[in-house]
Amino acid sequence: MDRRFRFRTNQDLEELGVEHRALPYTVSGATDWDGKTSGPQSRMRTATARAFALGAVAGLLAACDPASDETSGVGNEPRPEQGHAWVIFGSDTVDAEVADSPDEHAQGLMFRERLDPGQGMLFVFDAERTQVFYMRNTYVPLDIAFLDGAQVIVDIQQMEPLTEDLHQSARPAMYALEVPQGWFATGEIQVGQLARIVFGRP
Repeated sequence: MDRRFRFRTNQDLEELGVEHRALPYTVSGATDWDGKTSGPQSRMRTATARAFALGAVAGLLAACDPASDETSGVGNEPRPEQGHAWVIFGSDTVDAEVADSPDEHAQGLMFRERLDPGQGMLFVFDAERTQVFYMRNTYVPLDIAFLDGAQVIVDIQQMEPLTEDLHQSARPAMYALEVPQGWFATGEIQVGQLARIVFGRP
């Protein structure tokens, strides 16, 4: 006879706040389809069902646990430290300090005496608009890339130290990335290229 199981009680799952329809078995045991008490084989199946259900519940609870997201990152990928972002162009990555407030925008990289290859500063704005930069009190020659809201480079310019020439983005931008001068050319990174920005934990 084909033995099939039906739900008999869902008390254990309801106490955990789990909708019982999401699971194919309950953790409380089962009866034969005709309502008769099952034998040892059915009890074995019930034990298997119990283990399956408890494992599923544990998975659901882990998925809902905020602490799980805190340690796993996005898609279980690593993330940079707080206050930094990785700006990724294919196989090339900039570890950038994030400047996302007016005071940080104004300070920028002023008074820094060096900036190593692969390092930089990412300016984050609240909307796409024409952005303007200059190099007052900035000692290191820089490249600046302007990126739109889709993280596509819309303009790249070179900026010389201690000058006040205005560098205006060719198109509206939501991000600006400053790196050591020549870094974009060395990596053959050009206007139109898509970046991927991974921000550090808040």
